[in-house]
Amino acid sequence: MEYTKEELLEAKRQIESTLHKLREAVKSLSAKENPARCKSQITLAERRIRAFEIAGCLVEKELLER
Repeated sequence: MEYTKEELLEAKRQIESTLHKLREAVKSLSAKENPARCKSQITLAERRIRAFEIAGCLVEKELLER
């Protein structure tokens, strides 16, 4: 599927925004009095962070190939 440069740039911006929010969520959950109670939420957020990092790299690669 083909994407315009503008679509890729917007996707990159959205990925970066979501990554920032997820990282802040992990910080917040980890700083709670009993972070073990939030273990599943922290794990989910960390997995999503990794997925969005991969997506961001792929978008960046696509932009560089243009």
